[in-house]
Amino acid sequence: MTNETSTEERLAAQLRGFGPLGLLSILIILGGNFLFSPLSAILVVVWVSLSRTPWREIGYVWPQSWARTLALGIIFGVAFKFLMKAIVMPLLGAPPINQAYHWVAGNPASLPRMLFLMIVVAGWGEETFYRGWMFERLGKLLGTSVWAKVAIVALTSIPFALLHYVDQGKAGMEQALMTGLTFGTIFALTGRIFLVMVLHAAFDLAALAMIYWDCETAVAHFFFK
Repeated sequence: MTNETSTEERLAAQLRGFGPLGLLSILIILGGNFLFSPLSAILVVVWVSLSRTPWREIGYVWPQSWARTLALGIIFGVAFKFLMKAIVMPLLGAPPINQAYHWVAGNPASLPRMLFLMIVVAGWGEETFYRGWMFERLGKLLGTSVWAKVAIVALTSIPFALLHYVDQGKAGMEQALMTGLTFGTIFALTGRIFLVMVLHAAFDLAALAMIYWDCETAVAHFFFK
């Protein structure tokens, strides 16, 4: 073993741990999205590489069938959004129109930006950060018991919900808390993140379609007039 290899391995071990360098890496990753999204997810990828953390530990496990993963994610994501919009959110008293993004309605110029946000920032970035990386870090601290996983799902869903309060208010926070708990539970049970990424992106794209075609109110009043 060369001195260079030994140094790289010590660095990797320190990044995986919770000493000064490990804590510094956590703070840097946590602060990434304050500069721009999805910087935190990009930093997670860099951290995994430098720390020599196995990719499977953040859920990057290649699907046995991409076709099945895409189909399940899209179908469940769209159905989940309809369920939230038509039943759950009306029961919580949420307004039928998402005013934060109503400017997208009938606005084709907004679509490139929104598609990037839905697929890259939300589908890939938020899942890599909130589910993949946070589950790995908290799992190292709390363990892998059932109760530890329940706690991790809850702990990761709270900041995910608060993130959505900033631009979408109380209703956005409530929806994000429930979606975070759902996505987190699926990830906790499977340990695979690509299905959750597709599900998340499909959920947001379904929301985008409802806004763009200005049918939010119709969906929100589908069951409750």
